[in-house]
Amino acid sequence: MSVSLDVMSEDACHDHEHHSRGNNAPDARPYDMVLEGHKGAVYTCPMHPQVRQIEPGPCPLCGMALELESAAMEDEQANPELTDFTRRFWIGTVLTVPILLLAMGPMVGLGWFRQTLGEGVARWAELLLATPVVLWCGWPFLERGVKSFGSWNLNMFSLITMGVAAAWLFSVSAVVAPSIFPEGILDMHGHVPVYFEAAAVIVVLVLLGQVMELRARAGTGKAIRALLDLAPKTARLIRADNREEEIPLEEVQVGDRLRIRPGEKIPVDGEVLEGHSSVDESMITGEPVPVEKSFGDAVTGATLNGTGSLVLAARRVGSDTMLSQIVDMVTKAQRSRAPIQKYADQVASWFVPVVIGVAVLAFVGWSIWGPPPALSYALISAVSVLIIACPCALGLATPMSVMTATGRGAQAGVLIKNAEALERFEKIDTLIVDKTGTLTEGKPKLVAVLPEEGFTQNDVLRLAAALEKGSEHPLAEAIVKGAEDRNIVLENALDFEAITGKGVRGQVDGRDVALGNSRLLEQLQILPNGSRGKADSRRDEGETVMFVVVDGAVAGLVCVADVVKKTTPAAIKELHALGFRIIMATGDNKRTAKAVAGSLGIDEIRADVLPQDKAMIIDDLQRQGRKVAMAGDGVNDAPALAQADVGIAMGTGADVAIESAGITLVRGDLDGIVRARRLARATMRNIHQNLFFALFYNGLGVPIAAGLLYPWLGILISPMFAALAMSASSISVVTNSLRLRTVTI
Repeated sequence: MSVSLDVMSEDACHDHEHHSRGNNAPDARPYDMVLEGHKGAVYTCPMHPQVRQIEPGPCPLCGMALELESAAMEDEQANPELTDFTRRFWIGTVLTVPILLLAMGPMVGLGWFRQTLGEGVARWAELLLATPVVLWCGWPFLERGVKSFGSWNLNMFSLITMGVAAAWLFSVSAVVAPSIFPEGILDMHGHVPVYFEAAAVIVVLVLLGQVMELRARAGTGKAIRALLDLAPKTARLIRADNREEEIPLEEVQVGDRLRIRPGEKIPVDGEVLEGHSSVDESMITGEPVPVEKSFGDAVTGATLNGTGSLVLAARRVGSDTMLSQIVDMVTKAQRSRAPIQKYADQVASWFVPVVIGVAVLAFVGWSIWGPPPALSYALISAVSVLIIACPCALGLATPMSVMTATGRGAQAGVLIKNAEALERFEKIDTLIVDKTGTLTEGKPKLVAVLPEEGFTQNDVLRLAAALEKGSEHPLAEAIVKGAEDRNIVLENALDFEAITGKGVRGQVDGRDVALGNSRLLEQLQILPNGSRGKADSRRDEGETVMFVVVDGAVAGLVCVADVVKKTTPAAIKELHALGFRIIMATGDNKRTAKAVAGSLGIDEIRADVLPQDKAMIIDDLQRQGRKVAMAGDGVNDAPALAQADVGIAMGTGADVAIESAGITLVRGDLDGIVRARRLARATMRNIHQNLFFALFYNGLGVPIAAGLLYPWLGILISPMFAALAMSASSISVVTNSLRLRTVTI
């Protein structure tokens, strides 16, 4: 079966994101400025993925720098905003140091510098040095802040602009026109105080925080860029005349024959034509054990060939390769929003107006009841409240964790379609698994043919295989392969009909033939007679048994066995330890299902299940209050995957199953579910920590900045310290999120 990791279309993705944000979220379209048919770079906001435009710039909602939506567009060149902010930071630092020396020097024994210049000259020197710091170094913040008031999308830059502008304008007025101020604001020397050092230091500290944050945010894309770098840049093409030539990877076409020498990376997805080797697929699947590959086996681009030499036919190239589709899926997941984000959005929506209100109250309170100079204390308090309360950390808390976690999952072969699936999976308590292809290898083999009187083994197998020749079902493939191994010539079946969940029927060599389970016999009103006992005994051994009916009578049985994956027993044990109740839902007979489930310690069996029954089982469990995940790999699993709270598709399965799932396991083993659960728990724990950091800084900092502790302890936060604390909150959130890059799953 073909493997596809295609994801939703752009419109479907937007619809999904809008739905996950809820009815109160802003509509995506007013901020989606992507031109129709545009195929180049698209920039988006990590906090507001509904903002999309074709040029870099600030987000119109929060003011943050937009990032490239596709990791494939990124390169190792410097981020232009990071370069710009770094330059502004260093220039601002050089200008701010002498301002601090002039303003703070007398407090640390360096008053001679100010005394040498004289008070009047010193104040004008501070003005001349601070003005370029505020108006040039801080211009990006001021511009975004003004725009936020124009659109009434208040954000962190709204508060920074108010604080810096208030401190700088007050100070400029104090130097240029000191006579306009009342006596109540004069300090002990009879001067109007100035706060140039506060305005300058705030700008420099905010720039420092932005530089560190931009560098840290760039780290979330390293996992994706590392995946892109896995693919080799060239491929060795075998021409029609058997000449070999090194060509750029972009020139490889579907059907090309490629030589893979020992130790080389496989350039594209393909099928082995010649040779035998072991292939290290850990960079795609997370599994450390190499996989043996020989004629007819599928290989994946970017995996590493072992000691053998292979010749393969290219089957998927360019954006169709599994690696490209993994990158595409992970990139979209990084831009999706977890449901928990709506709570942070709700807090942020009223947080800025409340902070402005607190700043106003602090100013009024200090002006009325503060010690002299009361207005100076009032200004310091109001500016400190505005600066320390910037909500950037609150907005980053969820998206930074999601971006990092989805990249980490991709490295371990766990692909998250969206953040909602990641959050929901942490709460799942019931896991429903299919048998074939999920618990088992999905490559059953014909183990026995049991003919009834009047038929030979070859007769029964020939008729059964002729019916199944056109089917891609694993059981059908096993029967056909068994016939081919016995050199049985197969005829074409006429009037073929597939009966969902029961079997197939048609005409072979002029005879009416049917192949299927007990339900098919019931539908055809045929009694199995003595065949039932033989079928039951084989099923008790874990084999799948099908009845072969010829001209209205049972002609024999074909028995197929599917080996349980080596990783399944340990994975089941670990899933139990992680809190899952495991239910096996299979279309197989109850005896066969019981034999497999009993050896694995599965909690519950649902056998003889039709495709539509799986979705009904999930619905019933959900009505009981269970949080249900469904793992499957077949076309018949798609409705159940869609019905489940979280659908888990095996990457080795059918395309429609992958499309219906929220999580895809590249390797297709149950231990991938173990990884997904650990990743989900680590991510949600990380998000909660981030929210705590953000709320802790603001919850503790705002009242202290307003002067709550001053009457008892004499503590009043300066604007400079407030700026440092604000930057620290954002950096702590980003740094904590980046820990997910190394989490053990």
